[in-house]
Amino acid sequence: MKLHLGVRHWDHVIPLALGDVPGPTVSRLEATPDLWGSPEYDGGETSFSRYVRARAAGDDRVVALPIFLMRGFRHRCIIVRRDAAAETAADLKGARIGLTGWPDSGNTWTRAVLAEAGVGIDDADWQVGPLTAAHPVVDRLGGVAVGNNIRHTTDGARLVDLLLAKELDAVMTPFMPPGFHAADSPYRTLFRDARAEERAYYGRHGFVPGIHLLALRKEALRPETAQQLMDLFEQAKQLSFQRRNKLLDITPWHNEEVGITTKVFGPDWMPYGVSADRRMVAAFQDQLVAQELLDRPVPAEDLFPYQIDPLEKIA
Repeated sequence: MKLHLGVRHWDHVIPLALGDVPGPTVSRLEATPDLWGSPEYDGGETSFSRYVRARAAGDDRVVALPIFLMRGFRHRCIIVRRDAAAETAADLKGARIGLTGWPDSGNTWTRAVLAEAGVGIDDADWQVGPLTAAHPVVDRLGGVAVGNNIRHTTDGARLVDLLLAKELDAVMTPFMPPGFHAADSPYRTLFRDARAEERAYYGRHGFVPGIHLLALRKEALRPETAQQLMDLFEQAKQLSFQRRNKLLDITPWHNEEVGITTKVFGPDWMPYGVSADRRMVAAFQDQLVAQELLDRPVPAEDLFPYQIDPLEKIA
């Protein structure tokens, strides 16, 4: 398969990158490639939000497959100061909230957590900016029209600095700032028990939110290639799961964590394919519409022209 794909360092993609599952050339990157502007990759990992909004605008240069490379709950992605009084999403009504990008897929899901608790976009003051000094000062509004209560931080001020200075009440971030897990950390998650909140969310909605997915430039993708890629990524994921249960020592409690996860989600918490992800995809588009990032949902056959599932599921 003469394709060159660029993805981040996901464990479930490593078997493809190393050639343990023969397939396309896979380069592991520190950031997602710009599939609309960069010619060096035939495809790779891209933002779910950006892809949906591009398709809605009639831009079909990039075609996604229902292979969600990045998924995750977002309750744990809301952080506050250690001494903050707020402990629930509802407590953020009227709050000053920082976030790392307005149209980002992850932050769209996080705002949905607040919306479910009755905190809409008009119910907070929002500032968009870099999380720490290690992150660049760039346009994080993504060129979308926003209300007067949404703006960049002044002079590119860092969100963690504003939080500690009590100029923000909470910050939405996909990755925790340095020192977050230290015993004397000045931060904590908004929810005291984020796992319990996320488990309840899964019970209500039945999915783990999808954030990034695999997409290819239109000229590089054919019907037979689409199914081949689906099956290869599924094989890589299965091999990753098998190795994870034997050879990884991410934490001393790894086996226990795998057991808990399996009891809640079954053998595969990140299913690929249109059938498994139909509900999640519809919910995400509903949120894009509710948050005024999309006029109306993109029909499923336009969003995923190749309506495919893995030929072999995880047993």
